[in-house]
Amino acid sequence: VQLQASGGGSVQAGGSLKLSCRTSGIIWSVFVSSRMGWYRQTPGNQRELVAELTTDGSHYQDSVKGRFTVSRDNAKKTMYLQMNSLEPGDTAVYYCKIETGYGEYWGRGTQVTVSS
Repeated sequence: VQLQASGGGSVQAGGSLKLSCRTSGIIWSVFVSSRMGWYRQTPGNQRELVAELTTDGSHYQDSVKGRFTVSRDNAKKTMYLQMNSLEPGDTAVYYCKIETGYGEYWGRGTQVTVSS
């Protein structure tokens, strides 16, 4: 299973970005039943959960509620993170992860930089 994250970049505060996490090497039935999440990490800090999709729906870190939206396109086996009203505190490397019945897999990060 491989995950490829993309869509990062540099924006000014108040701007928007949409991250994508495309999966490969995974069958459709496993993809649609797997928990997926977006995490972020800044230098010297632990990776933290930003948003996730579970069987119970979507869940968000308090700091991004109302600004970020996580979604998935099962036909494309891709997860997205729409980020609006970006703040300098959102600057980080963003990673996606999928948890399947036979293991969890991470994608390479994509850098998001928000300037004030």
